[in-house]
Amino acid sequence: MAESTDLDELLSTFKRFAVHGDTKATGKEMNGKNWAKLCKDCKVTDGKNITSTDVDIVFTKVKGKSSRVITYEEFQKALEDLAPKKFKGLSKDEALQSIHELIKGKEPANVGVTKVAKTAAVDRLTDTSKYTGSHKERFDESGKGKGKSGREEIVENTGYVSAYKNAGTYDEKTKAK
Repeated sequence: MAESTDLDELLSTFKRFAVHGDTKATGKEMNGKNWAKLCKDCKVTDGKNITSTDVDIVFTKVKGKSSRVITYEEFQKALEDLAPKKFKGLSKDEALQSIHELIKGKEPANVGVTKVAKTAAVDRLTDTSKYTGSHKERFDESGKGKGKSGREEIVENTGYVSAYKNAGTYDEKTKAK
């Protein structure tokens, strides 16, 4: 029973890394970039026993001849190839179990992801209450943009000259007579 849950966790980790960074991925196949990311994030690569080159070589060895991705079965074969290198003093089965412990239940890390800058300079430049001139007319009191009405002078096609005070009173004058 414990082995089946371990394999389920290993499969879920495989799926999480397989879909990472690819909106079209189904989770059934993993590309080389995500395989390298899995090995790095799960601390399989250590720079001494296993390097990124070793990870790439194992990926190339287990994938199909013309394929660019590995399936879950090939993923397990790749782990079998890496386990004795990572854990040299242990038997093959113990090494495989140890590498499964490193990987299961992990998720892709989002280290180095660009964050929104929140500095005084950015706040000052984006504060609409400090805008002057024609830019001031592009925003309402709350700072929300007015859209097209804030960028262009909308022409009223009423037939009256602009700024005419008695606009709309012609009909009343003609009815009175």
